[in-house]
Amino acid sequence: METGIATPSHDVTIGAIVAQDFRAAAVFQRFGIDFCCGGKRSVSVACRTAGVDMGLVLASLSELRPDEDSPDDAAHWSLDRLVSHIVDTHHVYIRSAGPTISAYLTKLVAVHGERHPELARIENAFGQMNRELLPHMVKEEQVLFPYIRQLIKVASGTKFSSPFGSVLHPIHAMEQEHEEVGNEMRIIRDLTSDFTPPSDGCTTYQVCFSELRHFEEDLHRHVHLENNVLFPRTVALEEDVCRG
Repeated sequence: METGIATPSHDVTIGAIVAQDFRAAAVFQRFGIDFCCGGKRSVSVACRTAGVDMGLVLASLSELRPDEDSPDDAAHWSLDRLVSHIVDTHHVYIRSAGPTISAYLTKLVAVHGERHPELARIENAFGQMNRELLPHMVKEEQVLFPYIRQLIKVASGTKFSSPFGSVLHPIHAMEQEHEEVGNEMRIIRDLTSDFTPPSDGCTTYQVCFSELRHFEEDLHRHVHLENNVLFPRTVALEEDVCRG
């Protein structure tokens, strides 16, 4: 029977596989493999780093069946559409969810902090992540993304000049910031025992941890679209423009 993902070679990157079919992200996450910030690693290196059997990972990928009702074709969107989606979906979500989750955590620390001292560390990690994400998104919206849109126009014959030599410079900076944010999110996952509220957790506890899980899922999707789809295509476009 036809499968959703052809068996990849050992040197294909994790990010390329997820870009082909985002459902592969759930497979990698199940095996503890980072598919967004770690998307540039090959399958063999990623499996070795995570200490998992590559054969099991490849077998799980091969079990994904075509899903024609909800195909994930972001890798085939225009760059302009991709940028708009990142801003209108993921940036908007972070700005909305961040203050809500922070308020939940503040309440939990006040009510349950004495019995659960890890809550203060979770609040601190989430606050740090939010403080990093907000200026990060501004730099993308005001510097990098306008440049990408300018590149698109150049491809259509519009005159163009680069303010930073090569788009690789801001992209490397954004990827480093993605890694730092990803580290904070991993700390939160560990401190919450994979977002599992304790037996004495109240409704706010349950809602907050559910929101944190959703925040992580959205962040992974967000970073994947940038690191593994938008950025490589932007570099390729700039190279084409410079050659032309």
